[in-house]
Amino acid sequence: MKRIAALDMLRGYALVCIMLDHMPMGVLRNVTLANFTVFDAAELFVLLSGFLVGMVWVKVEERQGLRAAQWRFLRRAFQVWLALVCGAVLLALFSHLLFALKINHTAVWFQYSRWIWENPLGYLGTVMLMWMQPNLLDVLALYVVLIVTVPVTVPFLMRLPWLAMAVSLAVWWFAAPLNTLVPNQRPGGLLFNPFGWQLLFFIGVALGAFRRQIMPVLRRQSRLLTILSVGVLMFGAAILICWRIGEPAKDVAAFLKSIYGEIDKWSLDGLRLMSIMAASWLVAVPLAGIFEWMANTALGRDLAEIGRGGLWSFIACVMLSIWGDALDMMAPPDMPGVLLRIAIDLWVIAALWVVAAIWLRRHEWMGRLRARILG
Repeated sequence: MKRIAALDMLRGYALVCIMLDHMPMGVLRNVTLANFTVFDAAELFVLLSGFLVGMVWVKVEERQGLRAAQWRFLRRAFQVWLALVCGAVLLALFSHLLFALKINHTAVWFQYSRWIWENPLGYLGTVMLMWMQPNLLDVLALYVVLIVTVPVTVPFLMRLPWLAMAVSLAVWWFAAPLNTLVPNQRPGGLLFNPFGWQLLFFIGVALGAFRRQIMPVLRRQSRLLTILSVGVLMFGAAILICWRIGEPAKDVAAFLKSIYGEIDKWSLDGLRLMSIMAASWLVAVPLAGIFEWMANTALGRDLAEIGRGGLWSFIACVMLSIWGDALDMMAPPDMPGVLLRIAIDLWVIAALWVVAAIWLRRHEWMGRLRARILG
């Protein structure tokens, strides 16, 4: 399947934002996606993941049949679950090592470093059963739940799309009470409520699977959709501005809140959902040429490599956010310290790209290494 460079670039950008957002003292976290919209990189990650699932499903089912597509995504679900387990172990061990070296960090909860050492089998068992999801890996746990349903839900979506999306919408509407039924260490269920986030994921799946049918219809209303999308994003920007102004903007903030209600990331409220869809329309249609150009720049290609790194890039992103946070905490609070934290931010971004590039070229360098050893 031919890859879309702009999608890979956006996936890479989402991972970079996730990494920087989890470094509390970082400087560049002040210019990530979450600073300009009411949604953040998590929505971008889930929507793009759903879109790619839809694209891949159609190709595999056309060429190899329904059973092949179902087995492919069952295997993918296992791979994502395995990455979650391995990532949880690596995260806790790395945190324990840093504390043993007297290097403080706050990006990840300190108890994981204790549990992995004091009760390794208990820690591993609770992660494997998904009773516990270490922070920084919450969105990966969500992805496990979503991807494991794909062999059943996507055939339903492909054959009865309108009914499937109506069911998805109904599940989203009752997401909060449904999540409380999920056995989990948290009383309210999973942190990222799968009953809420599944709507965004399956919108992505539908767009990926039916894009050739959907886009011509939407393009007929391009002007209207663009105006509405800009309006939604401007509304979200007004909310953010009021939050930053604080007390002087209290009355305006209260008026805006009377319109949108509550913003709930964990169950994916309506405003966040509409905002990511509005941004997606602008990127896909009015700004498509700009993003295509960006994807062909050196930076765009580097971000695309991070995006193509998949689960490997995600685990690296988590580990680097912990290491970057630890380095940030050692920087002084003065201006040289700010410059040092900027350098640390840039370093972890570069390191993430290097890790992804090494992974993508593994067959090439492993082949050379094998030939050198055997020859």
